Amino acid sequence: MNRIDDTPTAWDERTQLTTFLDYARDTARAKCEGVSAENARRAPLPGSPLMTMSGLINHLRWVEYYWFQVVFLGEEDLGPWTDEDPDREMRIAVDFPLTRLLDDYAEQSARYRGLVADNGLDEQAKGTIRDGLHVDLRWILLHLTEETARHNGHLDILREILDGTTGN
Repeated sequence: MNRIDDTPTAWDERTQLTTFLDYARDTARAKCEGVSAENARRAPLPGSPLMTMSGLINHLRWVEYYWFQVVFLGEEDLGPWTDEDPDREMRIAVDFPLTRLLDDYAEQSARYRGLVADNGLDEQAKGTIRDGLHVDLRWILLHLTEETARHNGHLDILREILDGTTGN
């Protein structure tokens, strides 16, 4: 995993935004290294039955899909969620090996790196967010970095509860 704590001040805005998002993505994957298949599917927090390591990785994957494909590109939402089951991506994750979920997330992230490279940070999304606004690509990158970093904290807690592993 690349470290970013010695980021040169001369980096342009795009490089800083994409580097931080990639670091957060890499951290999520690192939190899952060596976790057993059983522990990846376990939800140890009594008030959060969907909070599994597999569920969080699948959620991160589908969150990126939503923001890039649906909001930015304006495509039809083909995500696994429904009105009746808005967290379905977390629920169904336990049906897949964590290694597959991580591979899918990495493959998709690589595609979105290309999308980001091909568009300006000021490019307006074709789709809208909840309040009807069209955000720009910069906003989406910032939001995804925040979302991924927040869930990395959840992955930290789960991993320590599940098998005592800390750090990364």
